[in-house]
Amino acid sequence: MLILMDHSLNLDRIRVAPKVLLHDHLDGGLRPQTIVDLAAETGYDRLPADEPERLGAWFRDASDSGSLERYLETFAHTVAVMQTRDALVRVAAECAEDLAADGVVYAEVRYAPEQHLEAGLSLVEVIEAVQEGFRVGQRRAAAAGFAIRVGTLLTAMRHAARSREIAELAVRYRDDGVVGFDIAGAEAGYPPTRHLDAFEYMRRENAHFTIHAGEAFGLPSIWEAMQWCGADRLGHGVRIVDDIETPADGGKARLGRLANYVRDTRLPLEMCPSSNVQTGAVESIAAHPIGLLRRLNFRVTVNTDNRLQSHTSLSLEFAKLAEAFDYGWDDIQWFTVNAMKSAFLPFDERLALINGQIKPGFAQLKWAE
Repeated sequence: MLILMDHSLNLDRIRVAPKVLLHDHLDGGLRPQTIVDLAAETGYDRLPADEPERLGAWFRDASDSGSLERYLETFAHTVAVMQTRDALVRVAAECAEDLAADGVVYAEVRYAPEQHLEAGLSLVEVIEAVQEGFRVGQRRAAAAGFAIRVGTLLTAMRHAARSREIAELAVRYRDDGVVGFDIAGAEAGYPPTRHLDAFEYMRRENAHFTIHAGEAFGLPSIWEAMQWCGADRLGHGVRIVDDIETPADGGKARLGRLANYVRDTRLPLEMCPSSNVQTGAVESIAAHPIGLLRRLNFRVTVNTDNRLQSHTSLSLEFAKLAEAFDYGWDDIQWFTVNAMKSAFLPFDERLALINGQIKPGFAQLKWAE
């Protein structure tokens, strides 16, 4: 039986809680040591530092710099060392292990197969390498006493023209661990409707997809993702607050038609607090709209986005929110159940995780209070 004597809602206790992660990028979560190792193995000589601790600090500083150019440079380095089968297997395996050690019981991790072809791999070889890595990582996590299940989201880049091909591969591998499809990249100038053919294909195949929308661009991006493309979830969606009026006197918030529709239909929002601060979508954790959206009972979930660049974990994201908004176990459980309800798993499997792991786990933590 789990008995915790520390009654405060601190980071160590949050790590024990069974958590669910829906928005995490594979190329944004590498261990600095792994980047150094893979660079040496593949002959990549452009790393800004060749010692893991210094390299990790560089990633954090570049991501916090406020410079989009420096932020994007961080991904150039991680993607550069993820071009071989062995590298992809290692990165995926370590991702599963790291998430499991943080108390994540279910995760959906996304990546763009088209970004890993520079050394001659095919799209199929990339996907199969990543899937093998996740299987290895889940076995290692289980051997260490952690239970985690990882589903993969195949991402297409919005500025490219391979979305239909990637969507077809998501359907092809949906019985082998791929649970859905996504598009990512710059929103401005690359609306989701450019990839309408891919989304219509996914719907015809009864397959799930999420769309990065409402982060760098505003309400039109959210509207297109929902009403034209039929997204099952929104990646970020933080700009939905542009359609919510909050009176200065603290009176009742007034929702516009789009915000009302998002809330009424329970469209899940994949919020990534630390990442949103880094990219300038919000000023600070304390000013993050997640506080308002939680009070208004939107279907909000908490996520990491890029654990390396944000120097974060899902537990740390919850700890930051708990401090900023005075959240307790009930709030963290609410976000977690929201995420599990919104996962791209069959209903019975979602229900089994909620009733078999998540609710009992939080009940033990609350009992220890």
